[in-house]
Amino acid sequence: MYAVIKTGGKQYKVSAGEKLKVEQIPADVGTEIVIDQVLAVGEGDALSIGSPLVSGATVSATILSHGRHDKVRIFKMRRRKHYQKRQGHRQNYTELFIAKIASELGSVTADAPAAAPVQA
Repeated sequence: MYAVIKTGGKQYKVSAGEKLKVEQIPADVGTEIVIDQVLAVGEGDALSIGSPLVSGATVSATILSHGRHDKVRIFKMRRRKHYQKRQGHRQNYTELFIAKIASELGSVTADAPAAAPVQA
């Protein structure tokens, strides 16, 4: 079973048990969140498309971590004018573990994610 969800102004196709990096969500690590902006749900040949949202469909996720993406370097230059501008940007993200997808087509639950190994 899979679902198409909307969070942070973007759309993601997810299934139970996946890890996903989305735009930063202001919540603590370990918190379980419920995403109710589900645009479509599918299982096998059955597909339920919302207009705009699928009624009664939810996706439960657990926040695994917060972080920052790699730096994107911006470089502007005007030829022959001795103009150069350098800039960088790092976008914040939240890593989610998709624990459960529930809809009229059924419900799928994934096992909890394995704990990260501790480095000494």
